[in-house]
Amino acid sequence: MSDYELYFKNNNCLVTGGAGFIGSNISRFLTNIGANVIVLDNFTTGRKKNTLDFSDLGMKLFEVDVTEQETTSAYFSGIDYVFHQAAVPSVPRSIAEPLLTHNSNINGTLSVLENSRLNKVKKVVYAASSSAYGDTEVLPKTVSMIPSPMSPYAVQKLAGEMYCKTYFDNFGLRTTALRYFNVYGPHQDPNSEYSAVIPIFIKSALADKLITIFGDGTTSRDFTYIEDVIQANLRSAIFNDSDGHVVNVGYGSSFTLTELANEIIDSIGSKSTINYAPYRKGDVLHSLADLSKTKELMGYNPKFDLSTGLSRTIEFYR
Repeated sequence: MSDYELYFKNNNCLVTGGAGFIGSNISRFLTNIGANVIVLDNFTTGRKKNTLDFSDLGMKLFEVDVTEQETTSAYFSGIDYVFHQAAVPSVPRSIAEPLLTHNSNINGTLSVLENSRLNKVKKVVYAASSSAYGDTEVLPKTVSMIPSPMSPYAVQKLAGEMYCKTYFDNFGLRTTALRYFNVYGPHQDPNSEYSAVIPIFIKSALADKLITIFGDGTTSRDFTYIEDVIQANLRSAIFNDSDGHVVNVGYGSSFTLTELANEIIDSIGSKSTINYAPYRKGDVLHSLADLSKTKELMGYNPKFDLSTGLSRTIEFYR
């Protein structure tokens, strides 16, 4: 167990959106290293399936909506660290339902920050998004770049970052915003029309079905395995140098969607073929994280390349 993991033993941690893909993995990991974990989720996008082992692990799960600030305030009492993962995490859905996603992604974040301030939480770690960058001619993407969000979701996540910074500046509430780059791994939902690309591709490949890529396949992404994201969350919670900052969380290399699909097909031994469909609104063409600031401020060092992460993820879905 790493030194930073030992720090969480007997600490009280609250995970919002803890029934979701990232939130459930963080919750499970924190519990396994000795933290006392409370999970909040309204199951808008979180899944009961992801929480079936929570009770046996000793976690407390409450079905509540974090946008309801006064109703949820009591859950923050006595909490040391808040990992704010609750969101409606989808660019297409934010275009289809901008008011719904605004309420969850902006009002929910403000409510969490206010409850954390009122209850004197030590630190809030916020799940931001690399979608805030938009399309940039320069790669990799550095946090010094001027944001250029292309979707309501990207705007909403960027607004959450700004709220984190203002709560740090005005109230002294320690915050760090983590700009996630295309997170994947076990417990990610492959069945929604808004699902991320890797679980969809794996599900299709396992069934020898057509794999659909939006665009010409040259769109590239920095795919980040869930355990590297967990590392970033835990490190940012306890490293004071990251207070008030926005940092990237990725692996630091990129692959095209065609390369990704072929890697999955080959790994599974699938008979799937690739179909190319028109680009979707709001999709960024290229994404690659500059990790220099993340490494400097909190010693982040990603450990899972795409091949290793995909192997673990495919095994889970089998």
